Amino acid sequence: MLKDYRIKNGYTLEQLAEICDISWRNLVRIENGNYKNTKFETIAKLFVYLNIPDKDIIKFINNLVERK
Repeated sequence: MLKDYRIKNGYTLEQLAEICDISWRNLVRIENGNYKNTKFETIAKLFVYLNIPDKDIIKFINNLVERK
């Protein structure tokens, strides 16, 4: 989901990673669903910069809860 929004908003991995103050490798990891050790602040920045609608944020959070 995050990768789709990144592409839709015209960001490269490097651009979005720099905006969120993370490495592009970390962003790839997050886009691939590996959120372990990811700060909530980073996820929140991604939601804001990618203009993710509330309904998709809720789906994202529900998926995180279901994994546990």
